Amino acid sequence: MSQENKPVKMTGAQIVIECLLEQNVDVIFGYPGGTILNIYDALFDYSDRIRHILTAHEQGAAHAADGYARATGKTGVAFATSGPGAANLITGIATAYMDSSPVVFITANVAYHLLGKDSFQEMDITGITMPITKCNYQVHDVEKLADIMREAFAVAESGRKGPVLIDIMKNVTAERTFYTPLEKSFHKDSGHLGSLYKRNCSVVVMPEPDQDHIDEMVNMIRQAERPMIITGGGAIAAGASEELKKLAEKLDAPVASTLMGLGGFPSDHPLFTGLLGMHGTRYSNITCINCDLLITVGTRLNDRVALNPSRFIDAKKLIQIDIDNSELNKNVVADLTLLGDAKKILKQVNHQLEQDPQRENTWFKKYAPEIPLYGANTGKNFTAPNVLNSVSKITDGNVLMVTDVGQHQMWTAQTFPYKFPRQLITSGGFGTMGFGMGAAMGAKIGRPDMTVVEITGDGCFRMNSNELSTTQYYDIPIITIILNNGTLGMVRQWQTLMFKKRYSQTTLDRGPDFVKLAEAYGIRGYQVDNLEDFEKAFSEAYKSGESAVIDCTIEMDDKVTPMVPTGNHLSEFLID
Repeated sequence: MSQENKPVKMTGAQIVIECLLEQNVDVIFGYPGGTILNIYDALFDYSDRIRHILTAHEQGAAHAADGYARATGKTGVAFATSGPGAANLITGIATAYMDSSPVVFITANVAYHLLGKDSFQEMDITGITMPITKCNYQVHDVEKLADIMREAFAVAESGRKGPVLIDIMKNVTAERTFYTPLEKSFHKDSGHLGSLYKRNCSVVVMPEPDQDHIDEMVNMIRQAERPMIITGGGAIAAGASEELKKLAEKLDAPVASTLMGLGGFPSDHPLFTGLLGMHGTRYSNITCINCDLLITVGTRLNDRVALNPSRFIDAKKLIQIDIDNSELNKNVVADLTLLGDAKKILKQVNHQLEQDPQRENTWFKKYAPEIPLYGANTGKNFTAPNVLNSVSKITDGNVLMVTDVGQHQMWTAQTFPYKFPRQLITSGGFGTMGFGMGAAMGAKIGRPDMTVVEITGDGCFRMNSNELSTTQYYDIPIITIILNNGTLGMVRQWQTLMFKKRYSQTTLDRGPDFVKLAEAYGIRGYQVDNLEDFEKAFSEAYKSGESAVIDCTIEMDDKVTPMVPTGNHLSEFLID
């Protein structure tokens, strides 16, 4: 045994930090409290090796760790204490789970002898989070702590990525045992340890692509006259963008994207048709209806894409590629499913498909819009799409876009031209209002080389504006653009179209003054109500490299168009 790997006696708290260093963790987002104090005390001695960001609220820490993971592809880490601290992570854990984002959440609980006695700030966080984590652990024995830490990271990062929670008894953080360092490359599948914990968790080892299924996919492609591809978040997670582009170009096939797939295929590519589904482009929706073979990569075809599952297929054939067996045939039954890593599968398919120089599919081009999908300003009207077009123009599209949830999220998805994977960071599956500011902080820390722009609404910003204190204190420059329409815009849109304009509890005719709020935190604020002033304010903020809040007053009844309600056929637009 080398001197470097010699066992050293340590407290459980020290072992937690040492294991994080093993995993190459360089930043933690969190908030301390009584039961986790031993870990924070140990962290004090590692401040030169691990950065800790003290957020304003535990939910902000959860979203920041998630945003860091989405922007970098690495595993994020968040700390919280027991009881209310752990409970405040729950929305962030569910958000990461629904979008397959790898985050390890570490909480501390009351001492083992106090469990089950309704002790102060005691909570069964493992029970609560069981449905929204890939795996969770409750650590009762300091001897098992290091192996649990290592397995948690392996589970979060293997197969379909996702959140894992480790709940450590307070007494375990104080007890001492021998710790032997391991290099991450030496970590083994420790699934056999699962019987020692509350749940049986094992590292997912994906099988190699099934050659028979690859052959069948190639044959189906060769027989198709009008193939189309849908790219989802799984294609980005797999790093399969280049293989996807190669396949589309070989087939001369149109490519549409789910919300989570945006950036997985370049928006300026002539084969790209835009977003698909409820707020998809007419180009994507109509093309999807008329294809004869649909190849989906890393999407479960949920109710925002396959709005009416029974009518989604029509006469077409469907091939579904996914890393998670539970997602295959879950919402729409496919003619062929391929389980495995999308990058590997597409690489093998591309290898077997010859380039046909005579093949030029022009069938879908007749559905193309007369104006470009991106960058077409509608005059000088101060609308959300024009604001976003201005952001794209001023930055040349070289920014990370982070959104909250609502109309502003859909406008950002529809309008901004995404050039590369992980450029859009948004809450897709859980639809979490309040996600944006925390996620933007995490994204900026993970990608300090990129400008980060947060697009939010006045309703969402009220939920996370407390994190302005975090961005200011730690000098995390984020440009926040509030598309302020004085209402919960997406809910109002539904009330207008489906509830006879009965605007029950959606009007936000109240404070605060967002400019004064930003200034109270020491951040520059702007209030604008026209495109010229917006471009001036945004350019100034962009060039300064500092945080800014730009409050944009837009019309209350501006709508996200097109829109196809859930349950309708892709062609049945409520508004177009």
